[in-house]
Amino acid sequence: MNPNLPLQPVAITDFRSKSQPVVPDRSIGSILVNVGRLSVADAEKIMRYQSECNVRFGDAAIELGLLTPADIDFALSRQFEYAYLLPGQSEISEEVVAAYEPFTNRVEALRALRNQLMARWFQTSDGGRALAITSAERGDGRSFLAANLAVVFSQQGQRTLLIDADLRNPCQHQLFNLENRVGLSSILSSRNGIESIQGVPELQNLSLLTAGAPPPNPLELLGRPLFSEMLQELSLQFDVILIDTPAGAEFSDAQTIAARAGAAIVVTHQNFSHVNKVRDLVTALSETRTQLVGTVLNNF
Repeated sequence: MNPNLPLQPVAITDFRSKSQPVVPDRSIGSILVNVGRLSVADAEKIMRYQSECNVRFGDAAIELGLLTPADIDFALSRQFEYAYLLPGQSEISEEVVAAYEPFTNRVEALRALRNQLMARWFQTSDGGRALAITSAERGDGRSFLAANLAVVFSQQGQRTLLIDADLRNPCQHQLFNLENRVGLSSILSSRNGIESIQGVPELQNLSLLTAGAPPPNPLELLGRPLFSEMLQELSLQFDVILIDTPAGAEFSDAQTIAARAGAAIVVTHQNFSHVNKVRDLVTALSETRTQLVGTVLNNF
């Protein structure tokens, strides 16, 4: 099956005196006061207006000009445990747009892709927990897509692991601002174990296994049975495992990784990817009996 999956660009407990009413910890007012987007005095003003006019807190705040719709969206996301970040709030790169712009059209396209992948691989009878994210060339947006897909899977409540298996030009540790002293390369060389996996503190349900120190023999490491054994063990701990690979036209690492995962998607970039190189990658993947779940056209 080779479907086309187009990707378009796309508490405070009590902040008043005992004589004043208390805003519950998970109320919109309390959330926004905690993160510094609303003052205590303005929260009180909104609550009085809310009571007098019998409107919702968010509507009252907007009518008074004290909050914006974006502020309300942020508070609601916290109420419903839908984690996302504010610019300047985290060291995570703003290229991880799903973490910063969850209500934009391009992130909605990522969620649509996530849902198709759930239906076509992760929730099928012959599906698995792991999926390789491949592309023919560097610059196709493969690592960008892998990072953002990992975020939207985690936002759905899936226990998500992103593995940076690009042992030649890794970048996921930079995108998520995590240490890269140990990682996949040290696990495959039997120097460390899966304790090398790091949680992403700002994004619940998301973990990252960085590439680790660059080895002199990446293809040999990736071809070891230990890689398959590791994925099998991790499949008991995570619902979704996404694996970022090197460019398939440059190295055969991508085919080896995809064979270990059992399935792959191929990322292409509009007005950038070369058709013959993409075709060669798809042929190489089929020769490893990797299930090609789909192709993604990246227009970012």
